[in-house]
Amino acid sequence: MRTIAVEEHILIEPLRAAMRSAPGYQPPPYSAASSDDLADVGAGRLADLDAAGIDVQVLSWAVTSGFTLEQLEAARGTALARDCNDAMAEIVRAHPDRFAGFALLAWQNPEAAAAELERAVTRLGMKGVMVNGITNGHFLDHPGFQPVLAAAEALDVPIYLHPALPPPEVYQAYFGGLPAPIAGALSRGAWGWHCETGLHCLRMVMAGVFDRFPKLQVIIGHMGENLPFSLARADERLMPVATHLERRVAEYFQTNVVLTTSGYFTTPPLLCAMLVFGADRIMFAVDYPYSPNALGRAFLDSASISDADREKIAHRNAERILKI
Repeated sequence: MRTIAVEEHILIEPLRAAMRSAPGYQPPPYSAASSDDLADVGAGRLADLDAAGIDVQVLSWAVTSGFTLEQLEAARGTALARDCNDAMAEIVRAHPDRFAGFALLAWQNPEAAAAELERAVTRLGMKGVMVNGITNGHFLDHPGFQPVLAAAEALDVPIYLHPALPPPEVYQAYFGGLPAPIAGALSRGAWGWHCETGLHCLRMVMAGVFDRFPKLQVIIGHMGENLPFSLARADERLMPVATHLERRVAEYFQTNVVLTTSGYFTTPPLLCAMLVFGADRIMFAVDYPYSPNALGRAFLDSASISDADREKIAHRNAERILKI
């Protein structure tokens, strides 16, 4: 069975250098993903894919320790995004049957970001764009980002909405007073990341983003960032105040949002996601190197789902949505 993993991270030059030179930089807190794992885009990574039985990785830039391109002056951020996309394209060209890539943009200049997305897709072959959390305090429903959303819709490529560290004031309010290791874990992968990303999607719906851009596709990882479990409740409570929307709140998640399995390898979340979103809206992902390829593939193979649904999740949906 062909298997495409769609949230798999790298960190090489020139982004690595920019992160290390940023004020207040600290090494990433993750022990599971070494610097070597992120930097390896050749033999070691391919060997690990082969051992796990994964055919293709869709690569994205690992933006860690709170650094994002939005912290840079707009012109510098735009230039760095261009350099990163050129570097990603070189990696893909070296192994076109094994790698594809998501573009990186500097969202603080939306017009330039839209132009770079067009270049990255039409000239470099990128499969979409990944954005990490909020940009300078703004969610993607902010009107200033409409040029990028319009470009993604026109190019027919998705936006992968990935979590990022919370703003300092949010971190202090929700996680302050706890020991640093506990606060850090709760604010990121243990809880905080998923709640914020789910909220981000609900904000986009409620702000009418998908009414303005009805063909726009947003990908979210981690088995739907808590949305499958809570969507019925959100729909019930939001509909009385959603009189401006063209459809029910929950319906937008059936047409404009796609989930991935990244980092979630237990059966109950998968079954919940399938019941709420359906197998046509789920793609396989590992979240390598933060999660091991072998674990992700073993879960895919053993999941209590039909072979037809397994095929959709393993590769057919990615082939359709990302045009791989």
